[in-house]
Amino acid sequence: MQLASSQLSAQVQKALRSLYVLHGDEPLLQQEAADTIRAAARLQGYTERSVHTVSGAHFDWSEVLAAGGSLSLFADKQIVEVRIPSGKPGKDGSAALQQLAASTQGNDSTLTLISLPRLDAATRKGAWFGALENFGVSVQIDPIERSALPQWIAQRLQMQGQNVAAGEEGQRTLQFFADRVEGNLLAAFQEIQKLGLLYPRGDISQSQVEAAVVNVARYDVFKLSESVLSGQVARVQRMLDGLQAEGEAAVLVHYTIAEDIRALKRVKDAMVAGKPLPMALREQRVWGGRERLFERVLPRMTEARLTGLLLAAHQVDGIVKGLKVPDWPTDPWQALQRLALRFSRFCMVR
Repeated sequence: MQLASSQLSAQVQKALRSLYVLHGDEPLLQQEAADTIRAAARLQGYTERSVHTVSGAHFDWSEVLAAGGSLSLFADKQIVEVRIPSGKPGKDGSAALQQLAASTQGNDSTLTLISLPRLDAATRKGAWFGALENFGVSVQIDPIERSALPQWIAQRLQMQGQNVAAGEEGQRTLQFFADRVEGNLLAAFQEIQKLGLLYPRGDISQSQVEAAVVNVARYDVFKLSESVLSGQVARVQRMLDGLQAEGEAAVLVHYTIAEDIRALKRVKDAMVAGKPLPMALREQRVWGGRERLFERVLPRMTEARLTGLLLAAHQVDGIVKGLKVPDWPTDPWQALQRLALRFSRFCMVR
């Protein structure tokens, strides 16, 4: 049974199941989901708890399998947690998880909670994960996207009795807050809690938020691609500054930007040759959110623009590898900024 994370609280209150599987890469949200399950279990008499962390290929799965049948003299219900940080249980683990999943059926004395990182499509189709979903409740913990982050912050503030101003002023406050904590949800949560300690319940102003919230944003080089193709020039600048400060390799950042330029050029050439856009995108392995961005950007990308971007990407490739190129900055990050901002401006909605 698959369940959205937003549905979990109502589900555990209605009918607590004996097996839950949480998978995703957002530690805060996964911790909160696990806490929701534990709290509901405690109310129903699950007073004991054991935790097993799977580490390495030689993990002893017999301990996990035996845990479900080893209640102490002081409790008649227990929670057994299995954490698999790698998301790869291995051959023995696959067999053990299938056996564990089957054993939870009709077992009212043990609640099994399995925590996993984000899983790719192939892993989710595996026999062990299929057994967990078939016998239990699977909850995918999705990250909070940047576009949804201001609303998430507003909701969390409301939970502690605080609100930003109504209208444009409040939206500016939330956008400022989101810029400071993007990509670091746990730190965002801590900054929200800090506001609850610093200021009383009720309205909080933008100046109060600006004075209290520190810059704890963390950026993903692959999210940079999304921002460039979306034409978010200011965000691209912030992300490049953040990636440089975090010590990201300039070569990887360049590869990400250049690969988008090359893919756009190949798709454009295929369309000029008479291929339909959907076919051209599939051939270049462009799909999902990236496909929608390409569909929006391609009409703006003339042959001259793409050729110029390709040449610029080639020149910056040399710069990040230590070469000097006339009329370009010698510093790799300054060159990357010029390339990325030029590319992003071409992608802007006008």
